[in-house]
Amino acid sequence: MKEKIYTIPVNEAFEQSEGGCPFCLLFKRLEDIELDLILGASMMEPDIRQITNKKGFCKTHFTKMFNLKNRLSLALMLESHLEELKGELKTGGLFSKNIGAKSAERISTLEKSCYVCDRVEEKLEKMFATALYLYSSESEFVSKFNSQKMFCLPHYRRLLETAQRSMDKKKYESLVKDADKIVTAYLAALKEDISWFCKKFDYRYDGEPWGNAKNSVERSIRFLSGPTDID
Repeated sequence: MKEKIYTIPVNEAFEQSEGGCPFCLLFKRLEDIELDLILGASMMEPDIRQITNKKGFCKTHFTKMFNLKNRLSLALMLESHLEELKGELKTGGLFSKNIGAKSAERISTLEKSCYVCDRVEEKLEKMFATALYLYSSESEFVSKFNSQKMFCLPHYRRLLETAQRSMDKKKYESLVKDADKIVTAYLAALKEDISWFCKKFDYRYDGEPWGNAKNSVERSIRFLSGPTDID
């Protein structure tokens, strides 16, 4: 299979997922890149700063940037972001029309936007399209696809929706069949593991081995919700 630059990340994720969801792995890699950029080279670019001033960041990405310990870069972004908000959130005088409405609208917009989320989402969308292109055109990738142990439910849903919009009927039906086989098998095994985890708290099973159940709570959360910071 001859790789192109844009297919490399997808192929690597499907080769290195280690029993997890390959799209979760792609998401985390894209997120790490964006966080590194925004606290590094991109931070001082005026056009980027204008966008971050408008969009801000979600709570999750504020926390991740804070934990990366580059406090100066984060503080500089916060300084210009707060300065812009200071001007936008003025409610005007007592007799101003629609007093407070514009401020409430701006805050509502800000609560729903995040520079990092948008950047990751833009790139992840292309990764789904690339995976479907590879599935449709490369038999070697189909083998990689079918060797996956799981897809998390959010990314499984997105995979199916994207495939329905972009693939021809025959390829779409093939992908649905292959993906369903992977997800249903993982779900069945996961249900057994979580049931055994619960039984292990009954004294009658105290001497029985844990098997694969010990981390079944973490795996269940990742399966149901997608990328998490749970180890």
